[in-house]
Amino acid sequence: MIRAIRESDIEDYLVRRANALSGEVRKVKWIGRRGAPDRVVMLPGSRLYWVELKRPGEQAEPHQAREHLRMRRLGQQVFVVDSLDAVDLLLR
Repeated sequence: MIRAIRESDIEDYLVRRANALSGEVRKVKWIGRRGAPDRVVMLPGSRLYWVELKRPGEQAEPHQAREHLRMRRLGQQVFVVDSLDAVDLLLR
C-alpha cells in the first residue's frame, strides 16, 4: 500500500535539498503574528525565501494569504509549497 505524502515529508525533502545546496532551513516562531510562514530558507548568494508548507493540494488559509501578501508588499519572497516538485521548482 502506498502512503500519502504528508507535510512532514515535504519539509524533510526541503531541508535535504537546501542542505545539498549548502543552504539552511529554519523553523520560525512568530509571536503575536498569525498566518506568517513557518520556515525560512537561506541559500548562498543572499537568497532568502519564506515558505509555508502544506499537504499536497492544500492552500494557504485566508489569514495566512493576507499575511503573505503583506510580506510580499515589503519585498519578501513568500511561497506556499505543497509537493516535492514544488520544492524542486523553488530551489532550482
